[in-house]
Amino acid sequence: MTESLFTAAKEGDKAASEELLSQNSGLIWSVARRFFGRGVEPDDLFQLGSIGFLKALRGFDESYGTRFSTYAVPKIAGEIRRFLRDDGYVKVSRSVKERAARIMAARSELEQKLGREPRLSEISDATGLSAEDIALCETASAAPESLESPAGDEGMSLAQKLGDITQEEKLLENLDLKRAVSGLPETERSVILLRYWRGMTQDKAARIIGISQVQVSRLEKRAVEKLRNKLY
Repeated sequence: MTESLFTAAKEGDKAASEELLSQNSGLIWSVARRFFGRGVEPDDLFQLGSIGFLKALRGFDESYGTRFSTYAVPKIAGEIRRFLRDDGYVKVSRSVKERAARIMAARSELEQKLGREPRLSEISDATGLSAEDIALCETASAAPESLESPAGDEGMSLAQKLGDITQEEKLLENLDLKRAVSGLPETERSVILLRYWRGMTQDKAARIIGISQVQVSRLEKRAVEKLRNKLY
């Protein structure tokens, strides 16, 4: 860890913080591995550890007389333990993963059969799951990076629509956004899933759900505002 990078990161330089996170990913993983097998995805544990690392970065003082890594390890572990203790986030259970796999298989089969993206109602008929369950499973099992994926129309990601966030908040949002989305009404959740997790245009999302493009636009605007209120 170079002194200039460390100083810049402590002063709020995002690029320096990201560089230090990258340089210390091995340290973060070494702590995160202690908590494998407790019902939380490894990538989520790593992101939690990254939050702890950033907090350690802000709070460390050279006058402590210890190496930064010695100070950072308990901060990293503490952030993960707090998560496990508070149990405040959505954990993707085996049953949800199994249903998500069933949905994916049905979607692929229907795409080949119909020659187009299947509607939610058609996937529901094929799997025996409600449209709400389909939206919930696909959102819960989506990769955290989906937060940064651009939507099909204007190319803005959901993170950009929700507003500028710090590096630490960005890591936290990747974990917490799934929980916030799962609390939306069924149709709003489906709109967000199709628009931002699957990158569809409003027009295509409207055809999949079976409503008009204008309705999708209104539902998306309402859902984004609800998410912004929940997350901020």
